[in-house]
This record gives sequence, C-alpha cells and structure tokens, in this order.
Amino acid sequence: MASQSKDRAQPAGDEVVLGKPRRYLVNVDSTSTNQLFTDCLVIGAGVAGLRAAIEAAESLKVIVVCKGQVEDSNTWNAQGGIASVLEAEDTFESHVADTLKTGCGICDQEVVELVIRRGPELVKQLLSWGAEFDRKDGRLDVTREGGHSRARIAHAHGDETGRIIAQTLIKQARQLPNIRIIEGFYAIDLLTDDDNRCVGLIGCDGRSGPQIIWSPNTILASGGAGRLYRETTNPEVATGDGIALAYRAGAVLRDLEFVQFHPTTLYIAGASRALITETLRGEGALLLDNKGRRFMKDYHESAELAPRDIVSRAILSQMRKTEATHVYLDVRHFDKEFFAKRFPLINELINSFDIDITNDLIPVRPSAHYMVGGVKTDTSARTSIDNLYACGEVASTGLHGANRLGSNSLLEGLVFGKIAGQAVLECTEAGASQTKRPVIEYQIPHSDRTRLDTEDVRNSLRALMWRNVGITRIDTPLTEAQEIIRFWQRYVMDKVFDSPEDWECQNMLTVSLLIAQAAQQRCESRGTHFRRDFPDIDDKNFKEHIEIPS
Repeated sequence: MASQSKDRAQPAGDEVVLGKPRRYLVNVDSTSTNQLFTDCLVIGAGVAGLRAAIEAAESLKVIVVCKGQVEDSNTWNAQGGIASVLEAEDTFESHVADTLKTGCGICDQEVVELVIRRGPELVKQLLSWGAEFDRKDGRLDVTREGGHSRARIAHAHGDETGRIIAQTLIKQARQLPNIRIIEGFYAIDLLTDDDNRCVGLIGCDGRSGPQIIWSPNTILASGGAGRLYRETTNPEVATGDGIALAYRAGAVLRDLEFVQFHPTTLYIAGASRALITETLRGEGALLLDNKGRRFMKDYHESAELAPRDIVSRAILSQMRKTEATHVYLDVRHFDKEFFAKRFPLINELINSFDIDITNDLIPVRPSAHYMVGGVKTDTSARTSIDNLYACGEVASTGLHGANRLGSNSLLEGLVFGKIAGQAVLECTEAGASQTKRPVIEYQIPHSDRTRLDTEDVRNSLRALMWRNVGITRIDTPLTEAQEIIRFWQRYVMDKVFDSPEDWECQNMLTVSLLIAQAAQQRCESRGTHFRRDFPDIDDKNFKEHIEIPS
C-alpha cells in the first residue's frame, strides 16, 4: 500500500524567518489533482536536460518540461563556444591544469578529469547529428579564451554556438518517439515520499491548473539564477527555481557563494544588458577606461586574457577610480568584414545602436552570468535525494571549483547530461527505481499578513543583490541584505500564489538569502567570491566547500 505523507500542515510565517522553509509552495492533494505518468522526468530543456533526455529515451518514456519555450535557455544564448581538446597540439593534461587553476583549489580533480576526457567524443557526436561548427581548412576552427593556455574553443556560426547546439539537440530529441516535450510548464515543487525519495513533480501548465507528473526518476536541469541580479546576461527564465525547489525537498546544496560575473556586457543606458563574448578579447580586443587608457596590465599579467573574475573586478575597480559607469572594448583595429562574419550577433547588436567599430568604442560593464554552485551531485549526477539527479548549471558537480573556466559550461552540460541519462537507465535496469506513488496531502494555513506587490519585491531584490552581494562583498552589507530579504520573506513566503511570476519571486527570495548567507560564511576571497574585508585566500580555514544544510 502506498505510504501517506506526514506533511499535513505547517505554520506559514515565523518558521520562514527562522530559516525553516515551507515544504511546498502550494497546497497538494495527490488524489484530486490532474496527473501524468512517465519513466523519466527531465526539468529543463537546455544542453544538459536535452542530452539527458536523449540518453534516457534509449529505452524509457521521457517527459521534458520547461517553463518557457524550448528556446528559452542560457544554452540558446551562449555565444562563446564549447571547450574541448580537439587539436593534436592540445592535451587533456593542459585542459585539466587550466580548469584546476581557475577553480582556485576546490575543484574535484576526479570530476575534472572525467568531464574533459569525455568531451571530444560528445562534440563529435554533435557534429554527427548535424551541428554546424565553424571550420578552417577542413578542420574545426578552434580559438582561445581567457584562462585557457591553448586554443580549444569550438564555435558555431561565429558567436551563435549555444543556439546551434540547442537546435541540434532539440531536433534530435523531437525525432525520438520516447520523448515528449511540454513547453510553458512551470515546475512548482518536487514531490517526495516519507523516505524522502523523489517521486515526481507538481507544476502548472497555465491552462489546466496544477498537475502532478509521477516519475520514478527525475533529472533536474533547470539552469541558473542570473536574474537574481539587476545586471545580468541571463534570459528571464533564469530565476534559480531548481535550486529553490531542491532546497525545499531537502537536497544538499553547495558553493552558492560562487556567482560568476561576465566582465563585458553592452552598457547602453535604458537598454537590457547583452553579452559581449570574451572570445572577442581572445581575438585581440582591448579594454580601455574612459580616458582611453589600457588598464588590464595593471591588474594581471595576462591582461585581457585573465580569468573572468579578475577581469570583472579590474573593470569595477577602474570604474571607481575614474568615476565612470562603464569601460570600453576597443576593436577598431579589427577588419570590419572579419568582425561581421566572426561575430554576427554582436555585429547586428552594436549596429542597432549605431556603433561603428572602425571609429567607435563599445561601452561595457560586468553583469551576473553563471551560477557556479548549486545542487550537490556525485560523479553519476546523483543528488542526496534518492531518484533525483541534477546536471547543468543547476548542479554543483565539482568541475568548476570557485570559478568556471570559460566555455566549460556547455561541455559540462553535455557530459553530465549524458551521465544523468545513463544513470537513470542503469537504475531502472537494476530495478532500483521507486515505483510506488504515495498519497500526499499538504495544506498551508491562511495568512492575514499584508500582501506585498511581488513585482516590486523582485525589482528591489535584484537591486539589493547587485549592491550588497555582487562582484565584491563585505560583512555589514551582507548582514543588511539578509535582514531585508527576511523581512520580504515574512510577507511573501507565507502566501499561496497561483502564478509563475509569484512563485518565481518566492524562489528568488529563497535562493538570494542562501547566497548571502554562504557569502558571509566564507571569510576569504577565492575565485568569483571576493571579500573586501578578507581579500586573501585562506587555505587553512576555507579550502573546502560550504554545504547547505551544513
């Protein structure tokens, strides 16, 4: 007989303030809610989710859900490329060494070796599926980026690598009869039984109300959390939902203080931030301050090719020194035809603002870009919750350590997407997957507290995170951020909402608080995490991961 959930009801208000999250964001009654059934559920349709679905569909029925359109992902928007050892002159050892160096001492070397050694075969598989990577003299045209000691970045259609990879995987997935893709489906919460095994998901498709998708295997591949910050390169869907719902389900999280900021996004007052790929600097673009002075050599021996965290902080420091809102990328020495062919998206973008690269500088500043931390996984993509796997940006695999090496993210998504799909297949073949569907009843008490406007809260939260938990951090603002977030939580987390925008606000508050807490706990500077009050690396006390719960 199926087990009965013990979570009948839970006080809605003060427990949130004390740091005990409500188990579910909505009322759950599994006996009266519309239901779907599948062998494997994948949450997210970026590179990791689609690659996992393709693998699992070898012998299982798979449902892929994404809260927007299948094209709405960080994968689709990735410009730079995918890093892998594709040239005879390059070596696995060199790529491993570059990754470990950028990760600042807390990468998992076993994971680094695994991902880098499996990369080339998966890039070649993409080619066999029709991915149109750029070629030169019949070979893949690889380039170099900051932090890489060799040219190993494969790109497609110049600066449209993510879109080409996404389109290739979408086409492959849609050709497989075992895969069903449901767009516009918001994942509200993971469902767990009394033994804390994941048994599926409760969500909403915006048409027929709440739905439960029962699955003995769930793969979380929901992407990042850049929209927690006012300035970001991420699409609107990147609100940290996967981290929040994994947290409420009891999964172990890791390294949330490590948020990577991309050094160069187009800065036009009143316009949304648009990524200017660092491959531009790899091809020879220079950074100048508002006085026309090249400044990166003052901060690092590799100048414009230094790792992203160093370049971001250098730009921020130079902006403060010169009392400017931005710096500039100088590509005036580039051939105009080469630039248009090599960077078609950027060329179209800057032309739309009447920037002529032969005469004009490109205004740029840093923006939140990539969530290095996330849901802790092992080398098989397993989380701390049975039957729940995670891959891609939502996961903390150990590959990146304290800072992601440029173009390693698409690589990680491919490799761990396949690993997650394989793990589900193996678990199913061994008969280890949970198949019972428990009765789950969960009721949230009514709250009489004032209702805040969640759109206002979101905007204020993003400004707060940028100001207090941004590129550089210090103790007092981190404390202030937590106090303000807890105040908002008191009036938002106690409510039962019925729209994705409101659920996103609840998730954003949850993840923002966890990031601020982890950032305050790490009293040192390492990788993407920089404390102005603790500016040095402290290997004695902090050469380790910060896990939640600890």
